[in-house]
Amino acid sequence: MALRRVLCVLRAGTPRLAPLSTAPAAREQPAEGPGAVPGPREAEAVRPPMPTVDFGNAQEAYRSRRSWELARSLLVLRLCASPALLARHEQLLHIARKLLGQRLFNVLMKMTFYGQFVAGEDQESIRPLIQHNRAFGVGSILDYGVEEDLSSEEAELKEMESCTSAAERDGSGMSKREKQYQAHRAFGDRRDGVISARTYFYANEAKCDSHMEIFLRCIEASGGASNDGFSAIKLTALGRPQFLLQFSDVLTKWRQFFHQMAAEQGQAGLAAKDTKLEVAALQESVTKMGIASRAEIEDWFTTETLGVSGTVDLLDWSSLINSKTKLSKHLVVPNAQTGQLEPLLSRFTEEEELQMRRMLQRMDILVKKAMEVGVRLMVDAEQTYFQPAISRLTLEMQRKFNVEKPLVFNTYQCYLKDAYDNVTLDVELARREGWCFGAKLVRGAYMAQERARAAEIGYEDPINPTYEATNTMYHRCLNYVLEELKHNAKAKVMVASHNEDTVRFALSRMEDLGLHPADRQVYFGQLLGMCDQISFPLGQAGFPVYKYVPYGPVMEVLPYLSRRAQENSGIMKGAQQERQLLWQELQRRLRTGSLFHRPA
Repeated sequence: MALRRVLCVLRAGTPRLAPLSTAPAAREQPAEGPGAVPGPREAEAVRPPMPTVDFGNAQEAYRSRRSWELARSLLVLRLCASPALLARHEQLLHIARKLLGQRLFNVLMKMTFYGQFVAGEDQESIRPLIQHNRAFGVGSILDYGVEEDLSSEEAELKEMESCTSAAERDGSGMSKREKQYQAHRAFGDRRDGVISARTYFYANEAKCDSHMEIFLRCIEASGGASNDGFSAIKLTALGRPQFLLQFSDVLTKWRQFFHQMAAEQGQAGLAAKDTKLEVAALQESVTKMGIASRAEIEDWFTTETLGVSGTVDLLDWSSLINSKTKLSKHLVVPNAQTGQLEPLLSRFTEEEELQMRRMLQRMDILVKKAMEVGVRLMVDAEQTYFQPAISRLTLEMQRKFNVEKPLVFNTYQCYLKDAYDNVTLDVELARREGWCFGAKLVRGAYMAQERARAAEIGYEDPINPTYEATNTMYHRCLNYVLEELKHNAKAKVMVASHNEDTVRFALSRMEDLGLHPADRQVYFGQLLGMCDQISFPLGQAGFPVYKYVPYGPVMEVLPYLSRRAQENSGIMKGAQQERQLLWQELQRRLRTGSLFHRPA
């Protein structure tokens, strides 16, 4: 079965493909042996108190910046706040390039938007900024910000071709996937409604190899700049998205089947990690459905696979879909509409299976390179119709590589209704299996697109209903992870947020739980060119804080710059406060004769 082979590839390791400190100073916790979970921290009483952080002190927030940089930030953020300019920014950029010529246009961009949000054109040109920020306590997460410049029609064509199977395209087979996990032409251009994330479209395997080589160079650059850096990757850059859609459909149906059985046992509505099925009743239900014989079912639920509790929780249930059991051939579930048993995973052609295996090989190569040069790898979250597969593949890499410390970090989007279930289940799995949990918590970058797609196609909106509900979800997930960090010094989390209230919440809970910044368990992250009034006070107070640092040639990062401009318009409250602090510091320097301030 294809799914079984997927997980075999992940667990067994993979060969290299055939041809086709970015951080502030760090101190890792001492290891206590493989798989050990450290107890309470020693010598806690002699540590210094939790540093105080003042996000309203403009002088301290911007002491790393020259006055002309403050003026540029003020100008760019003010322009980003103009709806009239934003609505016409692409036309204005086109006119400017025609009038000025390419050379002068590049100079203009480097003096304004490019200089504000992008570190430089290549690995050498970004070094001064990385080293400068590091001197002021702020590390870097390197991110090659180049996107292919496609028209909407070209993007749509590529997406439809790469998200449908050969059988679906030639009409010899009908898709058994849920509507959410099928390609839809109206949403073929995945850039629509996305304000902050790079988007990749599948062209061919050679292009995926090219993306992998770019990620490898990014990882090497991060490792060369510091001994505690991060690098970010996207799985849609590494292979055909059809596989992610199909695998996501499998995982979602399997989880839905578990909750269907839970409802039959009177456990509807419980949190995912608290739901437990009685094995005897489950065996009876599965036998009646005709999925397998009683002897086969009894072989699934053994003391070796599930322990002696007599119950099955969602983690036990999910573990049945792997290479250790014989369940793969029984991957069928009842269709809620027809009542008929249907296979979870369609058959792959030989070419499709090869493409799938190469995607997994590329992942493996990237993580091994990160381990070799001492860089942590952050796997970015993407659309909900890809995300179950992305999270599961990331989890498999965490099982394999997060043995002594978190090397691979998964990303959790807190605007999703099921964010808390996803976080708590993965924390519990790491506890049970003895590997090190690593997470990045974000709000999410695809809200408008996700809402529109759910409404148009006809499935439940996966997004929390309000901004306040997402804040509540973020704080709930963060609090759960921080509680875990209190008892497990090897687990780590990055609080990636531009929301000052969220950062303050994290600092308050850290103090309550005795999590000191010297432990380097809680990181903070913001985008380059935004929210310096949060990043630099944190860094100067001793908290591990990082900027997402994109780089790439001017013309090739214009799509990224467009998203940065739009994102600033979407967070007006925070941007307004930032502009006020920038203006306040410029006025202070004018009054005190320090307009030519040189950071030191």
